[in-house]
Amino acid sequence: MKFQLTDEQRALQDAVRSYLRDKFGPQQIREVYDNPDTDGVPASLWKALGEQGWLAVLVPEAHDGMGLGLLDAAVIARTLGAGTVPSPWLGTILVGEAVRLAGSDEQKKAVLPRLAAGETKGAAALLPTGSLTGVPATTTNGTLTGNLGLVEYAGVADTLVVAAQDGLYLVDPADATITPHASLDRTVRLATVVLDGAPGERLENSSPGVLEEVLDRAAILAANDLVGVARKALSDTVEYDKTRVQFGKPVGSFQAIKHHLADLHLGITMAEHAATYAAHAFDVDAADKHLAASIAKTKAGDVASEATGAMIQYHGGIGYTWEHDSHFYLKRAKRLEYQYGDASQHRERIARLMLDSA
Repeated sequence: MKFQLTDEQRALQDAVRSYLRDKFGPQQIREVYDNPDTDGVPASLWKALGEQGWLAVLVPEAHDGMGLGLLDAAVIARTLGAGTVPSPWLGTILVGEAVRLAGSDEQKKAVLPRLAAGETKGAAALLPTGSLTGVPATTTNGTLTGNLGLVEYAGVADTLVVAAQDGLYLVDPADATITPHASLDRTVRLATVVLDGAPGERLENSSPGVLEEVLDRAAILAANDLVGVARKALSDTVEYDKTRVQFGKPVGSFQAIKHHLADLHLGITMAEHAATYAAHAFDVDAADKHLAASIAKTKAGDVASEATGAMIQYHGGIGYTWEHDSHFYLKRAKRLEYQYGDASQHRERIARLMLDSA
């Protein structure tokens, strides 16, 4: 079966790439990096995400969204990854997905249009720190308690979606104790979030199945971000090694290097296919969609770590400096590698899913 992006999806990809190339490139990324005390959400970028519909991609048309599929969102995630773009895009998308899948009609009407327009920012706390199972909060009489760990952009979020033992909840960040935390990857802003009897609004149609669905969608978007990082890291490395000369020859002509780069290309291509298929599988509700999500996250995490490490090595001395952009990619890959389950955790899940199906 031949599978490829539609013309509309390619146009979406080109639109995001064009905006980032013209309006938000390495110089703007570096400004965010070099000013870690800012909120990490450039106003012009966030405005564009809302105006272009990139926050509304999964929101139904009935709630002022674009009503597109997870593959369309994956196209955006991959392009943002290739640009190491800072923003609470993913957290906002996940709040929208939780409300879309588990919210009542009233909850959808109240939350989704504002998320789609970029009028509110979202953050998600769906798993305990370092785990692929369990929930980070507990509920008692409608209030939530728990240390949610490090949450991306919690400090600027207008809405938190939190997983508890009896479902998904919307929490006002003003009711939480939020403490900013330094991040190795400065394309993100992290904060510890502690709930101590915070009021929460339960999404009425919450269930373990819905939580699993949201988590898999999160893993797929993270996987697409990772393969975007990996592909850009490889492309930049190949271009550099065509011109970097040692012993009178371009280093890219040395057998050991070019063979490794060729192997990386194959690995990234396979991870790109896995991440694309996983998104498509959820759009068509394929029987293997949960398996596909774990395969995509595993492949993407592994290859992004290797590709960004090779980028540092094959750029030589300049690759180790703060002035070169290579560390942007390495640090983003390392962060995302462990987000929504690392490769070893997803391999265990793959084994479990395969055994259950047998």
